[in-house]
Amino acid sequence: MVALKQVNKLAIQFIVDNTTEWFLKMPPGFTHEMKYHLTELKPVIDPLTGTPFIDAENYCCAHGFSALIHTQTEDSSDTHLTLFDTGPDSQTITRNLAALQIPTEKIDRVILSHWHADHSGGILAFLRARNKAVSLASQTTQPAPCVFDLHPDRPIARGIAPGGKVIARLPDDPTFEQIQELGGVVEKSSEGHVVADGTVYVSGEIPRVTGFEQGLLGAVRWKGEWVSEEDIMDERYAAIDVVGKGLIIFSACSHAGIVNVVKDAIKTLNRPIYMIIGGLHLSTPDLQERIAPTVDFLANKLRPAPNYVLPMHCSGFNAKVELERALGDGCVPAGTGAKVDVTGDPTAEKQMFAPVITDWLS
Repeated sequence: MVALKQVNKLAIQFIVDNTTEWFLKMPPGFTHEMKYHLTELKPVIDPLTGTPFIDAENYCCAHGFSALIHTQTEDSSDTHLTLFDTGPDSQTITRNLAALQIPTEKIDRVILSHWHADHSGGILAFLRARNKAVSLASQTTQPAPCVFDLHPDRPIARGIAPGGKVIARLPDDPTFEQIQELGGVVEKSSEGHVVADGTVYVSGEIPRVTGFEQGLLGAVRWKGEWVSEEDIMDERYAAIDVVGKGLIIFSACSHAGIVNVVKDAIKTLNRPIYMIIGGLHLSTPDLQERIAPTVDFLANKLRPAPNYVLPMHCSGFNAKVELERALGDGCVPAGTGAKVDVTGDPTAEKQMFAPVITDWLS
């Protein structure tokens, strides 16, 4: 069991989320922005791999994810600010933090869910903005350096290969050295651990136990040549335990599959699931067959069922429709700029029971 402290107050602010769809099937005459850039706008070619870049710095949309997590325990007046992912580029994260008037200098940890640029692309820009905010802070209350919680297996490059043909590579993730040069403290871990004074759990590698969740189809990694890497084993989720409510799960992309994520969280933390937040990666046409068993698990095989599911980022329109049909108001259309407040309930805590999953291998 993990020594995760229960929190009495939790606030979540969504800094970055998708505002357009890149993946869903569209009628004739409609073109997704990514396809337009790759086929008509002469994309920049990566000299290392000879593959077109997805140049997120110059795309119109904010395809990515970032959430600011505020945690506070009942016996402490201190609120810990933890940033989970940083969005896709150097502009969105700083613009949206400023728009929401976030005290950037008070964010003392950044958790990166996995090494994909739509989650890591804002790291260096965030760190520069934080450094500027720290320099303007009172000299008597200088914040500690920001810690960057990272999986040690950073890839050289990752790409997209639908049907086996590589059509593009993702932008570079920031390096450990670049983060350190800007004053960030790098902590590497592939094992589960708690942070933010014990109020946030960061998972280790997620066990793959379901039969229908088969990773990110067409994902490749550069190792002198492109090799298949559909499992994305550096992916991690985060969890917070609210008194009388249960676990709030942050799964930025769910390349492991959200059912695998939930099963690992329950096995590790032995608490019911109150809320599931983030990308469920069910948007592309080749993943549509995963929607029904995913919704069935969340609505029918997990007991108690989650109070809320916030399908964001890469979840896709069809998955949102099916979740709303199964969960009703429990499916919440959250997005950039939204805020969620969750207050603990000690009375309800006494009535809670361990979660039950009717079919562990479904």
